[in-house]
Amino acid sequence: MDGVLVHSTPVHNEAWRQYLARHGLHLDLAAIEPVMLGKHNSDIVRAFFGDDLTETEVARHGAEKERLYRELMRPRLGDYIVAGVAGFLERYRHVPMGLASNAEPANVDFILGETGFGRYFRAVLTAEEVKRPKPDPEIYLELARRLATNPRFCLVFEDSATGIEAARRAGCRVVGVATTTTSLPGADLVIRDFEDPALEPWLDGVLDVSAGLRAPLGD
Repeated sequence: MDGVLVHSTPVHNEAWRQYLARHGLHLDLAAIEPVMLGKHNSDIVRAFFGDDLTETEVARHGAEKERLYRELMRPRLGDYIVAGVAGFLERYRHVPMGLASNAEPANVDFILGETGFGRYFRAVLTAEEVKRPKPDPEIYLELARRLATNPRFCLVFEDSATGIEAARRAGCRVVGVATTTTSLPGADLVIRDFEDPALEPWLDGVLDVSAGLRAPLGD
């Protein structure tokens, strides 16, 4: 979701900057992003506040920061939707699609509800529903199961090296979306956004629009 449907990293960075400042931690945005990108919220909280927090304290920090993120994002969400993604979802609406995200469930509900993109996804899965977050492949293996398909017939869109690693370990093909970084090792294709002219010709070679990938990864 983050970095694929919405280019949310700048707003998450700003939310963390403001939230940390409230707690006496004055970090600039350049120091925040490497800690945050592609990570689960509990890991980010511990990276900033230390490993001696209780689970309750970790959850509280995470929830309060995400509430601030939604407050900052709501009035400008339209400006952060990734270029071309709305049209892409509509064109391929007949292909079974699912969403797997490390984001907090409240953020997933917020983005899918505010954008209207929720109607395109037959299954939605967050890190709260699996034991091991990305880069572990569990979230993609479970999402493929919910879509009733073999992961080797799945194509994943990811914006982080952590997510790409998870998808590759699950056996999926991967398109890297370079909204946040252009360093996306392991992707089969890297695009700048969904208006990238390289995307549709590549999809024509691998996708059966009535079902999914023409052949499993490696065939």
